[in-house]
Amino acid sequence: MGDMSTQGPQRQAPVTGPDRPAANRPQRGRWSNAHAFAALDLGTNNCRLLIARPQGEGFAVIDAFSRIVRLGEGLAASNRLSDAAIDRTLAALRICADKLKRRNVTLARSVATEACRRAENGAEFIARAYAETGIHLDIISAEEEARLAVLGCHALIEPGDDPALIFDIGGGSTELVLVDTAGPVPRVLDWHSAPWGVVSLTESAGGGDGREGRLAAYARMRALVAESVASFAARLPRDVGRPRLLGTSGTVTTLGSVHLGLSQYDRSAVDGLIVPAAAMRRISADLAGMAVNERAGLACIGHERADLVVAGCAILETIMDLWPAERIGIADRGIREGILRRLMGAARP
Repeated sequence: MGDMSTQGPQRQAPVTGPDRPAANRPQRGRWSNAHAFAALDLGTNNCRLLIARPQGEGFAVIDAFSRIVRLGEGLAASNRLSDAAIDRTLAALRICADKLKRRNVTLARSVATEACRRAENGAEFIARAYAETGIHLDIISAEEEARLAVLGCHALIEPGDDPALIFDIGGGSTELVLVDTAGPVPRVLDWHSAPWGVVSLTESAGGGDGREGRLAAYARMRALVAESVASFAARLPRDVGRPRLLGTSGTVTTLGSVHLGLSQYDRSAVDGLIVPAAAMRRISADLAGMAVNERAGLACIGHERADLVVAGCAILETIMDLWPAERIGIADRGIREGILRRLMGAARP
């Protein structure tokens, strides 16, 4: 894969809410009347949109949207996107299309990942989405998905000289990227895409009656993930003095929120958070033994994530097994931010 970008180092600007001025906004210059840029990431579980304008070396967010659509629900059994999942996703894309128009976005990129890569009717869905919403979705490869995620979040890697591992736990797959951070932008040393995400793994191995049944299901999930990353694990260097680990996904941001005991999700508290690996393992073990309604009762999990979070924990623990870092960095940024950096880099005068 090589370097993640041809651009120089960029610092993530403070993120501001819609229509709110950024703190310490620079003097108005050649970018003062810049058009808005947009990035849309349609995954197996979520539909996420980010609209931003350039600001300094980074960007300021002017609008955003995120909705759990579960596009890949049932895909493992049927190899097709279901009518219900398509309808939910199209409803979300219509909201995104409206935001793109209202924000006068002139340069955007929209991508679709594992669910559309895997589904027999993925191309049909892409065509229908364009016909009904005007949004053209590119089905990107797992390699490009990994590249964009790294470009979007690498600024949060802890300082160090040894290689770092960045991972993105999705709904239908998990991307792992080993990077060298010695230069101004990370250089990819190796990467791997595992065919398990929180949706696909839950549908294939989740469930279980009673605490013992739930823990047995958790063990099955761990075993499936371990098998799928075995070849990558065998290639990882063994002489790393201080392994560094950075995760970007709903799983790690959710577990970070649980670690902090937040009553509701707070991006400013979670993005950039460093959590001891032992604490993440304790939380994962606790959640794996809980019933769905118990997990749903936790403020930062709720009903939408209660049935999927355990699969995320199984993937996370397996990653910690193969790359035994003492601390885990958490990024609430990834593919969308990577897309925006590329778009803005290409458009700068």
